[in-house]
Amino acid sequence: MRIRDAVIVDAVRTPVGKRGGVLSSWHPADLLGHTLRNLLVRTGIDPSRVDDVIAGCAMQHENQSGNIGRHAVLSAGFPESVPAVTIDRQCGSGLQTVNFAAHGIVAGSYEIAIACGVESMSQTPLPPALKPGALLGPQYAPLELQRYNGRLLAQGLSSELLNRKFGFRRDDLDAYSARSHERAWAATCAGAFRGQMVPVTTNPYDNSATTIDIDEGIREHVDRAKMATLPTVFDPDGCTTAANSSQLSDGAAALLIVSSETARHLNLKPRARFHALSVAADDPIIQFTAVIESTRKALKVAELGIEDIDLVEVNEAFAGVPLMVQQEFAIPDERLNVNGGSIAIGHPLGSTGARMLTDLLCELERREKRYGLVTVCEATGTANTTIIERI
Repeated sequence: MRIRDAVIVDAVRTPVGKRGGVLSSWHPADLLGHTLRNLLVRTGIDPSRVDDVIAGCAMQHENQSGNIGRHAVLSAGFPESVPAVTIDRQCGSGLQTVNFAAHGIVAGSYEIAIACGVESMSQTPLPPALKPGALLGPQYAPLELQRYNGRLLAQGLSSELLNRKFGFRRDDLDAYSARSHERAWAATCAGAFRGQMVPVTTNPYDNSATTIDIDEGIREHVDRAKMATLPTVFDPDGCTTAANSSQLSDGAAALLIVSSETARHLNLKPRARFHALSVAADDPIIQFTAVIESTRKALKVAELGIEDIDLVEVNEAFAGVPLMVQQEFAIPDERLNVNGGSIAIGHPLGSTGARMLTDLLCELERREKRYGLVTVCEATGTANTTIIERI
């Protein structure tokens, strides 16, 4: 589908907090509700005109169960008439909400939609380890396991397969991770995130509590020597460590997406238009390679080459993922994850894609560039990609 009519009016996000950190006392429904409320204030949209709120959340159990998108809408004080749905495309959930919202606008089902995501990895226990009976049904689990020789792996183990397949060494991963922190800290100091940030207090029940307006996980100084001493996490002979992997985090993000006609009618100023939305799937064992195919598909739909894309955002689930995409498409360093990524900023699973697109939009404006691409890998070997054009 060639997207011509869906536009982004505004995009906001909370600071990203560490698991057990500054946002850990926020219930995820309230954290997303706070973000939605701030989006409405910024845009001046009458909430009763919102056709749907599409929320991403990867771990939909405990405090994030029961359609958390709907609870966030009610927490934000929207009219009861505003519907909401919660979707799970794992780490790409937040970006998929954007794509679904744009699909709805293009199809004529929506005039105004909010795409958003939330994850509180502090409030919600991590899911159990992957094993038959946990995530696989008893009827077909043996067939699926047989198909892959019983090797359905946790993502950390898959990251080591990725490292070996593409020839990444420990030093490559550590150097990239240090760069992520350096760029994220430089962007913070330059105020690159300021315009998109929804300030959040450390105590949701006390408005006088300390206000957080920067991402908690970014390190001002990275000790490469200390980084090199960290043990590998998943394979004693591997390369993946806590330092070159994404952080467990809390956060939320939201974007207002409308048709261009609605923007004109309501005197809203569009900031970007969609050019391509894609999703792809690949090997569920190595898990991360689908971003290559989803990126190819998006570029084909947009009728663009990678050389036309001014800024590329690849989710830093593990350092090997952006390095793989960079290697595959020959992306120059100065165009890839220019303000750091999930290794430094953090990775609240369900909101990361929406946060990345928000960051990308603001950076295109800050640099006065035209095209941006964001792609996110996902558990079990799927991925999604979005290409936008700054207006």
